[in-house]
Amino acid sequence: MPRLTTPPRPLDVTATFPELAPLARTTIRLHPRPGSPATADSSLGGPLLWPAVEPWPTCSEHPAALALSPDEVRHRRRILDAARNRPHPEGTDFLTPDERVIVDGASQPRPIPQPGPIPLLPITQLYARDTPETVAFPAPPGADLLQLLWCPFDHKGRTGPTPRTELRWRTTAHITDPLTAAPHPAVIGKDRYLPEPCVLHPEPVTEYPAPHELPEPLADRVEDWAESHGVGYQYDLAVAPGCKLGGHAPWSYTDPFPMACPECGAPVQPLLTIDGYESGGITWRPLGESPVPGRPTHLNIGRDHALQIYVCTTSYDHPHQQYIQ
Repeated sequence: MPRLTTPPRPLDVTATFPELAPLARTTIRLHPRPGSPATADSSLGGPLLWPAVEPWPTCSEHPAALALSPDEVRHRRRILDAARNRPHPEGTDFLTPDERVIVDGASQPRPIPQPGPIPLLPITQLYARDTPETVAFPAPPGADLLQLLWCPFDHKGRTGPTPRTELRWRTTAHITDPLTAAPHPAVIGKDRYLPEPCVLHPEPVTEYPAPHELPEPLADRVEDWAESHGVGYQYDLAVAPGCKLGGHAPWSYTDPFPMACPECGAPVQPLLTIDGYESGGITWRPLGESPVPGRPTHLNIGRDHALQIYVCTTSYDHPHQQYIQ
């Protein structure tokens, strides 16, 4: 995989505030970029390595919902991308009349037949071999593959409507008869829940807690100090933007609230962050990459926020939790 490297932080926050050093965590920025991943690749929106004997997960909660066609949504995206990349003489429309009909039609939810329950969409697949050896791969003993799927319709969540997610941890050596063709939904609830296939370029970076998780006096001092140097503590020094594995929570949509495993009451920890935007600010742009990527995945969670998946710290068998941040 081509290497994408995050530049050093513009300031060393622990040199001035050494009390932050014990709070540091290593997160793995996933850096999704458009591509054609296969089942053997770590990907976002790509095909999953799936046992043929295991049923594909589905959702049956939206039998009569107005919907979009995923094929039409992708066709619309191709039309818009082509239009953005061609010259537009003064006085001409951005789209041709025929293109306008297609784009507008693909944007209007309508009744679309879906035979049976809706197959979940593959969102993320991450092989342990693609993560740095210096970072422990968060998985049950022996597992070397993490997969995330979701329903492409809104479901009620504590912090707002989100797609309903399912996690799978796998041992790749045990998959001797993989599924050759996964089912695809005929309908989706929102086009921003339909990812474009991307390959991943995992990279470890160091994070620190958002100011919301620090004692208030320390948070005030850190933020004032960062501002006096022309940067923001959370968005330039502490919490990396974009899709990532582990790390700290990107608190912005809500303030921190108590979280515990619903099965045993143990603490939970961040597992995955799915964020439509990659950069979040020029200081996090990978070196040599210009212009700043917009939304290479085409995902958009909770009006430009991120979906965070949390897991129990005592057992991967316990239910995961998901929140918009």
